[in-house]
Amino acid sequence: MNEHVYKHHNKTLLLYHLVFPAKYRREVFNESVSKTLKEVCIGISMRYELHFVEIGMEENHVHFLVQSVPTMSVTKIVTIIKSITAREIFAKHKEVKKFLWGGNLWTSGFYANTVSEYANAEGIQQYIANQGAYKKILEQQLSFDF
Repeated sequence: MNEHVYKHHNKTLLLYHLVFPAKYRREVFNESVSKTLKEVCIGISMRYELHFVEIGMEENHVHFLVQSVPTMSVTKIVTIIKSITAREIFAKHKEVKKFLWGGNLWTSGFYANTVSEYANAEGIQQYIANQGAYKKILEQQLSFDF
């Protein structure tokens, strides 16, 4: 699933499951905002030693499965992702900032968990990939004409 990261004197495989709720748990992650978020994360990957293995979204929170290196703490990873994504989303989607009363995109808190390649990484990745699946199924059922 994931590759080990080789540096001069170490070999690592560090995976983190991160969850960031939107401020006030507001439903801000529509299709357009979600697309922008994923594009911004690609840019973050190119600039920092972070690899987004999976990104899953509900309307009011986002799950990330992120691979990093030992020199980056979880707090630093969270700070990088939250600050850059918020800045870019607010720049491209003015309506989101207005919807959040001009405040922050993310809550101050977050969820973080280490994931083991050899234990449950695939299960976590599948869980993240299926975020929003229930809503899609429900919408399909509601659109079915009887």
